[in-house]
Amino acid sequence: MTQATGSVGTVRRTMGTVAAMLAATTLLGGCGPKSDPAAAPGTSPTATPKQALLDAVPDETEGAFQFTGKDASSDLRGRIDPASKAFEMNMAMPPDKDGITVKMSFLVVDQKIWMKAKFSGHPGLPKLPDKWMALDRSKLTDADGVPAYDGADQGNAGPLIEAATSVKQQGPGKYTGFIDVTAGEAAKALDDGEAAALGEAGKQVPFTALVGSDGHLSSLVLEMPAAGGHKAYRYVVAYSGFGSTPKITAPTGSAAIKAPALAYQVLNG
Repeated sequence: MTQATGSVGTVRRTMGTVAAMLAATTLLGGCGPKSDPAAAPGTSPTATPKQALLDAVPDETEGAFQFTGKDASSDLRGRIDPASKAFEMNMAMPPDKDGITVKMSFLVVDQKIWMKAKFSGHPGLPKLPDKWMALDRSKLTDADGVPAYDGADQGNAGPLIEAATSVKQQGPGKYTGFIDVTAGEAAKALDDGEAAALGEAGKQVPFTALVGSDGHLSSLVLEMPAAGGHKAYRYVVAYSGFGSTPKITAPTGSAAIKAPALAYQVLNG
């Protein structure tokens, strides 16, 4: 992180925090939807426990639903609407070493994207309108640095379960096992460099998963060991609200504005 003093230095440090926040979106997307669309849950009585879990992962046939997630650096929550190729993502990071707290939200509807951002904990931080700010990707230094819709399974449950080396069903809707998170699509679900830092410990990461009575995956929890600069933590993905979550629509009227120049300064660093 850039070391500097005064208000400009504070803004630069905040930009570093924003970069870390955007990097944390590996928890939401980046691996894409599962490669083999599953049949409806329960349609194959001979399915292995691993296949039964994969069948429960949300796909593009779902209506709108809710999600929450947690990894080593952020907490996330929001909604996903596959029919509209849309999601709303709200992220929060704990105070950094300077006491700066970052809260950001992104709303994606097909190719359009809006954001909200709030910085607190230090004088001189950027202050942006408390409205959905429409972003022009062509004005971003790294257009891929902001989220885009790439599938219903924004928590990457599918790629992680695909990498399971062992899956056992412990009872109705409850599964346990081990996942190798060190390579392939599973490694992309982690922070940059984390899979390599885990080494052998990352090849047998224990997990638990729950499938609801409606046949949908309700939670996937990985017990991640300590690695590099990270302490041991829980990687959590939870899906809920199938059939009761409102569809996602683009903000209109006074709820949205064009993003001001300051918003691009924040994102572009």
